[in-house]
Amino acid sequence: MTDFWVLLGTDQCGKSTILDRIAARGGPVLPVSYDAPLLSGEYRALTGLPEALRRAFASGHAPEYVQALLNVAVAYYRDRIFRAPPGRTLLIDSYYYKILAKCRLLGLADGPWQEHWRSLPQPRGVLLLEVDPGTAWRRAGEGARLNPFEHYGPTPDIDGFTRFQLDLRAELVAETRQLHIEHVPAGQDVGAAVDHVLRTIEEAS
Repeated sequence: MTDFWVLLGTDQCGKSTILDRIAARGGPVLPVSYDAPLLSGEYRALTGLPEALRRAFASGHAPEYVQALLNVAVAYYRDRIFRAPPGRTLLIDSYYYKILAKCRLLGLADGPWQEHWRSLPQPRGVLLLEVDPGTAWRRAGEGARLNPFEHYGPTPDIDGFTRFQLDLRAELVAETRQLHIEHVPAGQDVGAAVDHVLRTIEEAS
């Protein structure tokens, strides 16, 4: 099994942008996400998974159904880890940990799923992208681009979003406290953040 890292962060932290930039650069670090732009051909069937998850949760489907959809993402990450190409270091997006954290915060963690998700291999370390909740709120169009997995309450507002993001960060830090955590400061431009991430992985190799 290959070494891998997780790019961790709360919602609207810039994770997708950084993964896309690293993918565009090429090199030994291989970003892994179920965001459509980063899905290779053999995984194209997962393209609609994020939207299916949002609809299932927003429509009040049974928790078991939502959890089953989330487990598709978990199985995808596990498959990518065990089938990593030689000579590449995987950088997996934050949902490697956020799935479990968000389910706990939103009351979806009951049942056998929690221990199953915790059985995933642990990374060499995590890179935590810091972001101010106010900045994240503005990036989300002041709530217009949020989905039901990103805030407390039936409709997004700045209070429900901020409280959820602070609780989410605490959950993520607690879940990864036994690992090496590299903090990537808020306020950097994208290029500097990408350089910080790649330098950390290179220096640990």
